[in-house]
Amino acid sequence: MSKPKIAIVVGSTRAARFADVPTAWIAKIAKAHADIDVDVVDLRDFPLPFFDEVASSAWVPSTNEVALRWQKKVAEYDGFIFTAAEYNHAPTAVLKNAFDYAANEWNKKPAGFVGYGSVGGARAVEQLRMIAVELQMAPVKSAVHIAWGDFLAVRQVEKKLDEIEHLNQAATALINDVVWWAKALKTARKADAIDEEIKAA
Repeated sequence: MSKPKIAIVVGSTRAARFADVPTAWIAKIAKAHADIDVDVVDLRDFPLPFFDEVASSAWVPSTNEVALRWQKKVAEYDGFIFTAAEYNHAPTAVLKNAFDYAANEWNKKPAGFVGYGSVGGARAVEQLRMIAVELQMAPVKSAVHIAWGDFLAVRQVEKKLDEIEHLNQAATALINDVVWWAKALKTARKADAIDEEIKAA
């Protein structure tokens, strides 16, 4: 079986976003893992309108060209790590919108999170975990939380993320969890597909 493909999804699109910093850092660590292929997927490349379909694409096919392109992109991957900024105790609107614009493409795949903000993005990550469960994903226990002190030190170029050892340890645990679940669920999805082929024969 081929190596699982993991997408690191940049969860903010603001011009002044911090997301590029943790994205580059977690991508470098993930790409050093021999058992996976890793891509960065930037929501800026998928300018989705705020959800404006008849219903979820689980029930009614999308008509928006960007939405269709997004769904095809999501379907390519076996697991996801999302950068999660926290705005007003919640995840970014664009990231929630991106979740909403796909459906079956998320199913039975792991989700991990790199949060940042006043409490390390913990409240945003907690909400995103619930969203992931509703989409039949497997959110992993391990996460990275870049708390306010570390966030400011990096934002003000006093430190780099890879110089903060507790964050490096958290990143390694997160990636290991996502890889384990990506392998297990890829195997299970393949078994399901074989069963469906047998039933249809």
